[in-house]
Amino acid sequence: MFVLLPPSETKRDGGESDRSLDLRVLRHPELTPQRRTAVAALKKLSRNLAASTAALGLGPTQRFEVDRNRALETSPVMPAIDRYTGVLFDGIAAETLTPAQRDWVIEHVLINSALFGLVGAGDDIPAYRLSHDSRLPELPLKRHWRAANAAVLAATPGLILDLRSESYAALGPLPVHDDAHYLRVVTQTASGQKKALTHFNKKGKGVFVRELAEAGLDHESADSLLEWAASAGIRLDRGKPGELELSV
Repeated sequence: MFVLLPPSETKRDGGESDRSLDLRVLRHPELTPQRRTAVAALKKLSRNLAASTAALGLGPTQRFEVDRNRALETSPVMPAIDRYTGVLFDGIAAETLTPAQRDWVIEHVLINSALFGLVGAGDDIPAYRLSHDSRLPELPLKRHWRAANAAVLAATPGLILDLRSESYAALGPLPVHDDAHYLRVVTQTASGQKKALTHFNKKGKGVFVRELAEAGLDHESADSLLEWAASAGIRLDRGKPGELELSV
């Protein structure tokens, strides 16, 4: 079983000061050429403050983001699951996982970075700023990542549960088969109709990943996942073809 997460624009500072980015040891080494190209393009952009501000959509108080990008290859690193912050990652609360639960996350969770492509939750990465809609000169991110990430996912065996936003899913679409599902977070209205959530869907996804880690199971199919969810009091149902619906 693999769970796909989007990254977060906000990232924790710091890390292991005696270690720096090594693209060769990131998960899915077949993405190394694309990673090198993206890192080189972002570092080149970072030489120009005005161009970086425009391309990355930064405000006047976010100069530090450009400084982060300038130091990509020399700044401290930490595991991706600890680097990203925000509502979804707060729901996982990786810092409070037991060693066994953390091992589950590292084995089963992939995060779809706009800079590094699909990385493992345990991959050591620096702080950086690059989003799915950033405009790297001469390197459209969707065109750069779409086929490469999709090839990785197509070669991934077993159940794939996609918790990414649509924008990040476009950087590497799921394969079309019975074991790949997009997770949609919904709530029920007073009339019993299901309604998709916006902001709170992130918290729901994070808490769900936490529950998966606490259970520590490796589901081979959607049927197994649905059976476990029902036994755990989690409202998870089949939705449209290729989708599962998590009610919160």
